[in-house]
Amino acid sequence: MKKTAFSAAVAIAAASALLLTGVGAAHAAASKRACVILPDADSGTRWESGDRPALNSALTKAGFKTDIQNAQKDTAKFATIADAQLAKGCGVMILVDFNGAGAAVATKAKAQGIPVIAYDRPIAGASYYVSFDNTAVGALEGQTVVDGLKAAGKDPKTASIVYGSGDPTDGNAAMFLNGALAVLNKAGAKAAFTMKGTWDGPTAGTEFEQAFTALKGKIDAVLSPNDNNASAIIAILDKNKQTAVISGQDASVAGLQNVLLGKQTATVYKPFKVEAKAATDLAIKILKGQKVTVSKKLADGTPFLASTPILIKAATVKTVVAAGDAKVADVCTAAVAAACKKYGVK
Repeated sequence: MKKTAFSAAVAIAAASALLLTGVGAAHAAASKRACVILPDADSGTRWESGDRPALNSALTKAGFKTDIQNAQKDTAKFATIADAQLAKGCGVMILVDFNGAGAAVATKAKAQGIPVIAYDRPIAGASYYVSFDNTAVGALEGQTVVDGLKAAGKDPKTASIVYGSGDPTDGNAAMFLNGALAVLNKAGAKAAFTMKGTWDGPTAGTEFEQAFTALKGKIDAVLSPNDNNASAIIAILDKNKQTAVISGQDASVAGLQNVLLGKQTATVYKPFKVEAKAATDLAIKILKGQKVTVSKKLADGTPFLASTPILIKAATVKTVVAAGDAKVADVCTAAVAAACKKYGVK
């Protein structure tokens, strides 16, 4: 009887050891995986063409496995992807928020002891935030409007300016707007019309048409939050054979073309490779169990790794092309060829 009990105890201990070994192996495997969720796959965005390969290349070269998926502009899908990734195990999560979906994922991940890097867009409860200095981005946009008006011989204090902003569900939008307003307020500028915040071009176009009607076509400048908004706004101005000082950001192909053609005053360039490198450098340190030190913080205390944005005007569009973040063939189409030649884009 004693021998049987002893044998049973040995068997239980052996099974427990195997179970613990399995758990340990799973944990070890998880610590080698970087789980990434991107927000959309729209052709006009950088996520699939730029960030995915940049993040994947750096992480795999460092010896880690990646699980990079796209939420396709769907908050429910964002949550489903995250649950599946967490079930398989993650050593770190890199999340680009979409309509606030990242917050619940961050809570789940951190409950499992998994650090979360909020990438490009802030996420409540994230362990780290990696992006460009968003207030500085907004300040460059605001300065674009002020300088553009002065160059046109118009006083910012009396100019008719339409104010736009990004989608309020994107945590960056407020930082962009605050940065712009700091510059505009200092110059004494005021909004003649304020549009609802959006990143969507068609929606921005509808909003701008309302502004155009309300102001009876008298518009000197538009604080456009990004190139996508700017393109829709320019289309309406073109239709009415008018121009205005217009800001933007992203250095998109359309934005660069509009800048070269003089339809958009400037765009703010945020080289995604710089941001991706900052995020992967951080993720690799976490995966290797190394100490991470970050000096800058957001207002809520989240450690913030901020990169510096660059203002691009017609004369400096060539720097974006030279960096490989835009192709000559895409930018210098027939309608823009003369402008490309004038500003040395080749």
